[in-house]
Amino acid sequence: MRKKKKKKRTPLEEYIKAYRKGSREAEIEQHGHPLPKHYIHVSKKIYDRSKFRKEDLRSSKTEDA
Repeated sequence: MRKKKKKKRTPLEEYIKAYRKGSREAEIEQHGHPLPKHYIHVSKKIYDRSKFRKEDLRSSKTEDA
């Protein structure tokens, strides 16, 4: 078996990685818990048919019972 070669990093890549790690740790410290990295904000103004259907199904189940 061959050993895997380590990829050499430039000082710029090391700097960016260290900055991101520090920023992430500061964010966790500030909020008290980790925040999602790739959170997509969904607007409340956008029409979402599936959401309305779920609400209708829940309300109809409670009326029947």
